Amino acid sequence: MFLRSLIISTPTEVIREISFHKGINLIVDESEEQITGNNVGKTTVLRLIDFCLGGDAKDIYIDPENKKTEYTLVKDYLIKYKIIITLTLGAGTEGDNEDVVIKRNFLSRKDVIREINGEFITKEDFENRLSELLLPDLQKDKPTFRQVISHNIRYSDLRISKTLKTLDFNTTDAEYETLYLHLFGCDFKSGNDRQQILEKIKTETTYKKRLEKNQFRNEYEVLLDWINSQIEVLNKKKSELNINENFESDINSLNEVKYSVNSISSEIASLNLRKNIILDAEQDFESQRSDIDTHVLRTIYRQAASLIPNLQKKFEELVVYHNQMLVQKIKFITQDIPLIENRIQEKNKELVSFLSQEQILSEKITQSDTFEELETIIQELNDLFKKKGEYENIISQISEVEANINELNTELKEIDEQLFSPDFESIVRSQLKKFNRFFGDISSQLYGEQYVITYNIVTNRQGQKTYKFSSINVNHSSGKKQGEISCFDMAYTLFADEEKISCLHFLLNDKKELVHDNQLIKIAETVNKNDIQFVASILKDKLPAELNKEKYFVVKLSQDDKLFRIENR
Repeated sequence: MFLRSLIISTPTEVIREISFHKGINLIVDESEEQITGNNVGKTTVLRLIDFCLGGDAKDIYIDPENKKTEYTLVKDYLIKYKIIITLTLGAGTEGDNEDVVIKRNFLSRKDVIREINGEFITKEDFENRLSELLLPDLQKDKPTFRQVISHNIRYSDLRISKTLKTLDFNTTDAEYETLYLHLFGCDFKSGNDRQQILEKIKTETTYKKRLEKNQFRNEYEVLLDWINSQIEVLNKKKSELNINENFESDINSLNEVKYSVNSISSEIASLNLRKNIILDAEQDFESQRSDIDTHVLRTIYRQAASLIPNLQKKFEELVVYHNQMLVQKIKFITQDIPLIENRIQEKNKELVSFLSQEQILSEKITQSDTFEELETIIQELNDLFKKKGEYENIISQISEVEANINELNTELKEIDEQLFSPDFESIVRSQLKKFNRFFGDISSQLYGEQYVITYNIVTNRQGQKTYKFSSINVNHSSGKKQGEISCFDMAYTLFADEEKISCLHFLLNDKKELVHDNQLIKIAETVNKNDIQFVASILKDKLPAELNKEKYFVVKLSQDDKLFRIENR
């Protein structure tokens, strides 16, 4: 799938229309006395394409280095003039019936525009719909659409400095494993189940650590044995006192009631602790949800559709799928909350009943003539029974969580027996060999060096295995990271085509002035002779003469003609 056009418009007029072609596409800043990052909108072009593919609207008007700082001039302009962004993609750069037209705006609620091929798409379904149209062979679970296309869209500091680590800093090794097994064509359909199991193990392990914050299970068991022995000593001492039969019965009943009170109280505390851990995890996932203002996009789409009838796909499907996965993960994590809350209610009722019994029995005992003599023994027994109930409940909770972890590890082991089997590892090696043929050839052409992707099976402290992929330079020289990244992205497109893996055929790149002229020329030569679109933002005065040609420019910006043309309003 290629980029055909990007249109920025109001509901009544086109502000800017950018048409793309195969090969090298340059977004240039031709201001005089140029300074890198002079805010004419080069990077914003890339952000707008990303926005239409499910990115966050805030990325258009928020300072990437300080997320709390907004460019109010841009934000107010996008909202006031109801700016619509229309992105058209197609199997080629010429329009056809297979085009995907995506429209989005920056408004909210009833004014939001979020359309794909003229159809309004909900936020929840947006990413799924994009995935169906752009990456039809992508599974519904993991990896997500946004994860798969992350290497195609490189304008953030992370993505222009990392070849493989293209996701956010909180991404786990298991998520990267699932992503690259898919990208390299290693068919593994249990990736989503495996990630959910690992998340559950992490939650249970955290809960176990909190339970064992003061002592480990074996220490609690030793202390419990000591408490039981002390209770026996005190009971024997109490039995030797001259106490009437009813008093003895009352004392025993009180001890049992106090034991029950403390045991239930401890269990309630443990249930609340488990509930809070789950809620904390839910909140963590909620914070990752994309909150995209979709109503504004609809207005943009209409304007673009009038200019480009065959626009292609829509940005919001990406966010929908991402959020849908988060919703499923939240649902998975929080499924035990109703049971826990019911259990807490039941235990609170039991506690109220036992507290009432405790008060009645305590009043009866204090009326005994032998209270002064028994007072010390009773107090000591009360303290011991309290500790006994607390320790027994903690031991029980630790046993339960250990059983849960063992069960989850058993499920994980069944999946891992397939994932890390010799047969599957052989598939991984075979696919990497195919990919490295392209990666090595392109890096040799650009740098006279050979880069390859390799892997290791690493084991973490919990004994969990993971395929970990990395890029290395076979020639052992320092190389150029920017060049390595471009080589990887181009090589992957060629590899995916050969393996019949659906992929995007456009690569978005920022700050290409950091790449040496010779390599930039070779990148252009490579993409021009292959079915690849290489869209790059660059300062015009940094272009080599061979590329400083109108046929390669898709948009020219300057201090006098910025992307949104806000100054003309």
